[in-house]
Amino acid sequence: MKQSDVLIKPILSEKANKQAEKTNRYTFVVDRKANKLEIKKAVELFYGVQVEEVNTLVMPSKLKSKYTKAGYIVGRKPAKKKAVVTVAKGDTIDLYSSI
Repeated sequence: MKQSDVLIKPILSEKANKQAEKTNRYTFVVDRKANKLEIKKAVELFYGVQVEEVNTLVMPSKLKSKYTKAGYIVGRKPAKKKAVVTVAKGDTIDLYSSI
């Protein structure tokens, strides 16, 4: 797997921002097939930081439904994989520079 395909996007939420400020932990949505070593290499390559630890979790798919004029529509949102990356003390990732 290519390094550019591993990281999909960073997660910018209140909880993720608190973790980034207090414990130097950043959260990313990653490819479902990526393992921890590939995630670590990709973060170090793209952001130029030293990664200490990578934790991953798979968010299961969800059933979504809505009521429309045409009737009741039922579908599924796809599953996704998240990675919580702990960076070395003193290193930071500026996620807001590209917004």
